[in-house]
Amino acid sequence: MLAPPPSRWYNGGREPDLAGKSGPQERVYAMKVLVVDDDRPSLKMTAFLLREEGYTVFTADNGQDALRLIDEKAPDLLILDVMMPGMDGWEVTRRLRRTTNLPIIILSAKGETSDRVYGLDLGADDYLAKPFEPSELLARVRAVLRRAEAFTFGEPQNQLVVSGFRLDPLNNSVTLPSGKVVELTPIEFRLLHCLVRNNGRVLTHEQLLSTVWGSEYEGYPNQVAVYIRRLRTKIEPNPDEPRYLLTARGVGYRFEAGS
Repeated sequence: MLAPPPSRWYNGGREPDLAGKSGPQERVYAMKVLVVDDDRPSLKMTAFLLREEGYTVFTADNGQDALRLIDEKAPDLLILDVMMPGMDGWEVTRRLRRTTNLPIIILSAKGETSDRVYGLDLGADDYLAKPFEPSELLARVRAVLRRAEAFTFGEPQNQLVVSGFRLDPLNNSVTLPSGKVVELTPIEFRLLHCLVRNNGRVLTHEQLLSTVWGSEYEGYPNQVAVYIRRLRTKIEPNPDEPRYLLTARGVGYRFEAGS
């Protein structure tokens, strides 16, 4: 049986209007996924896979319709292609990250490491290159939705204050010792929260991937490093000589509050 979805933590708590849409056999609590792809065969295949797993699926073939459906349907997850005419997947992600924490999986034929890094830098939660194994896509969907639910109900809901750093999960922001407020993407916030609450302790790459991205997520070799670099540019006085986010070479990273 499918569990009820988490509260709409990414769009201000609005619940979707289900009036007139629920028949006696419909699973109204099925997680809702929006799939956006201008390649019709790919769109149909992805939608079919998700529906077979019990998800409620909406589809769009362009960026403008995707933004409209996100506002109308309040999905729990967005699966997004990159190369679309007009507004591409990069721009959709960029616009969404200004206002929402909606989980995003980029599903694209652009599979180079530079493309993955760029997508994650924009704020996507995951990136899967085409062609892909259906089982891998479904595993990543489950992992991203679990992370979103854990973030909604779990420990990161609490404000965390350590040596002048105040992490605010409601706004995905951190207030620095200087008083400056810095906005973070959902993944950046979860990673920083994990490191700060383990202040002074070295966490391995594997521990960070499992805690922040989920136990089923394998990632790619420099994934954690990409986000550490982004966090350093946002919270360090000098990102090239980090004071707070320190590297334990060959092992992982630690947050050191400093004096």
